[in-house]
Amino acid sequence: MQAFTLPDFYMSYPARINPHLERSREHSEAWAGRMGMLDAPKPGGGVVWDRAALAEMDYALMCAYTHPDCDGPTLDLITDWYVWVFFFDDHFLEQFKYSRDLAGAKAHLDRLELFMTADGETSPEPANPAEAGLKDLWERTVPSMSPEWRRRFVTSTHNLMVESMWELDNIDQGRVANPIEYVQMRRRVGGAPWSANLVEYAVHAEIPDAIAATRPMRVLSDTFSDAVHLRNDLFSYQREVQEEGENSNAVLVFERFFDCSTQEAAELVNDLLTSRLQQFENTALTEVPALLAEHAVPPHEQAGVAAYVKGLQDWQSGGHEWHARSSRYMNEGAVRGSSGALPGPTGLGTAGLAFSPAGLGLARRARQHSHVPFQPVGHLPLPGLYMPFPVRTSPHIDAARRYAPGWAREMGMFDSVPGVEAGGVWDERRFTGFDFAHCAAMIHADATPDELNLSSDWLAWGTYGDDYFPLVFGATRDVAGAKLCDDRLPAFMPLDAGPTPEPANPIERGLADLWRRTAGPMEVSARRKFRTSIEDMTSSWVWEVANQAQNRIPDPVDYIEMRRKTFGSDMTMSLARLAHAGEVPPGIYQTRVMRELDTAAQDYACFTNDLFSYQKEIEFEGEIHNLVLVVEHFLDVDRWKARDIVAGLMEARMRQFEHIVADDLPALFDEYALDETARAILTRHADDLKEWMSGILEWHRRCVRYTEDELRRTRQAGAPEGFSFPPTGLGTSAARITTPAGGRQAS
Repeated sequence: MQAFTLPDFYMSYPARINPHLERSREHSEAWAGRMGMLDAPKPGGGVVWDRAALAEMDYALMCAYTHPDCDGPTLDLITDWYVWVFFFDDHFLEQFKYSRDLAGAKAHLDRLELFMTADGETSPEPANPAEAGLKDLWERTVPSMSPEWRRRFVTSTHNLMVESMWELDNIDQGRVANPIEYVQMRRRVGGAPWSANLVEYAVHAEIPDAIAATRPMRVLSDTFSDAVHLRNDLFSYQREVQEEGENSNAVLVFERFFDCSTQEAAELVNDLLTSRLQQFENTALTEVPALLAEHAVPPHEQAGVAAYVKGLQDWQSGGHEWHARSSRYMNEGAVRGSSGALPGPTGLGTAGLAFSPAGLGLARRARQHSHVPFQPVGHLPLPGLYMPFPVRTSPHIDAARRYAPGWAREMGMFDSVPGVEAGGVWDERRFTGFDFAHCAAMIHADATPDELNLSSDWLAWGTYGDDYFPLVFGATRDVAGAKLCDDRLPAFMPLDAGPTPEPANPIERGLADLWRRTAGPMEVSARRKFRTSIEDMTSSWVWEVANQAQNRIPDPVDYIEMRRKTFGSDMTMSLARLAHAGEVPPGIYQTRVMRELDTAAQDYACFTNDLFSYQKEIEFEGEIHNLVLVVEHFLDVDRWKARDIVAGLMEARMRQFEHIVADDLPALFDEYALDETARAILTRHADDLKEWMSGILEWHRRCVRYTEDELRRTRQAGAPEGFSFPPTGLGTSAARITTPAGGRQAS
């Protein structure tokens, strides 16, 4: 019997099949035989694959579904890549996962890396079928691709191989990941970003390097990857979890975190799969065209991007069709459609077509776009929040408190600005109540007086910007104005520390001052990295305005990943890293251990803010960017249940942080043979994150910014209950002073 009934799947594009299927079947079987994959021994006897097993799994059919338009030779090569990656996975399972041979696994993966050679390099002689296959495929593929594509492909191939150690470690420890950790790690270990790279090869169109690292292109790849992996987890749960003892499966992860049945967990995973597919569509239709226009991408490259997007869509549909038909997976009833669906077409391309609300994705879209802003929600009492670390406070806090209002006043943060003519964004009383010096004194308890003032000013500037964008641009749905404002900000962060334009508003004036004081002593390379972290934060404010313009509550994964940027956590941590540039070996901060350490801490702090600011944002500001609200609408639960889920995610991320500090960080030190200086720096980094999280939680508990009394006191003077400023709705389009046509608003 199946472990659960497969849910209704959302799939908006029918599958098609490549006419060169039979030729690729013959080719791939012969190729696998030449590489030694059909007689590779298992440690306990037998072979990993034989010809019958390969024929039954039918990877040529998968590639014919996922790449329906490429020519025969291209399909042959794509199919060989998939034969290799599935063989690698099964061979790794037999050789190292069952035996828990961590040392052997690492040595195997390290050697495989040697077969992805740069120009002029020679690979070693292959010693096993995985090495032989990778060597052959690399030599056949990379000559026709650009150096930029090669770098991306090496990274994704490296990730899918090396991050297998994460799965192995979790199996060895009997540990099931939390949902956030799982999604971002599965993206690396699951191989779908690698598949997205191969789509570029299959459609003979590379992503232009100038836009490859931008948010829209990254989101296309990430949503594609997450959907591929979540679908695979649904179809492979029975084989992986019940038969093979794996614990890297989203259904199992959701079972454990939500303490629910397997069927309920499967439905939740499918809901997330639907949400990621619809995020892909939203990005492709709203963000990508604007990106191409902004970068003046020439027509032939625009056509290439369109071919890439279509290729990813074809892969989703074809991948679903193959999962529904392959012997490798639990797929009873998948081809016929779901039991709750109305009668519909059958045959090729119909496996994902179910004429039900779930199959059409209507319920998900309706909830995502139907939120009514400014609903009175009242105070949200908070549950006990898990915080194992104490709070320390700088002895210079009183001096910092005396200093802070003068700087904010000098920057113009208490002045009226276009769009908020009546009273400005803040006044001095509100600013004093925010007490950014208190927060800075806890997260940088060992700072000198000048360093503490600088930290307090950065907190004030980031919070002012976070308030300014939704008030000035979000309430009026002025995405263009928000983009123009953001586009000016890099001019106030010159890499050569040269002159800047005349500031037009408090955001520009504050940034110019902070950049001079912070980046002045830095090397140019450090300035570049620091500026990027600030640009990521400010551009995320534009993303929020764009969502408000669509009245679109974000997809949960997109929200969490962007929340780290809107909160400014990447910027804060980049300062700490740059202070020790050159003392820690390059690449250490890009390892899984350091990446997960940082994002776990970031999420804890971001979710803290969302819990405390729920009433402020939902009732008083008409916001949609709050994790409690996102969970409410995604899971269709009330705010109390959503609150508890957010608190549960905070605890899960904190316990993951503790696990990394106790187990993974010492292992990282040994793996990279770090010297005492580097070990001390990374240990201090972890200690700083402990104080960062505890300080942020304590500040939220003490600060008046989120109290109901303060929210009602600062409501627009004379405004009735439920009134928002600037006013929105029918008849209010002229209620705001704007610049003349063709002019630029002084934002």
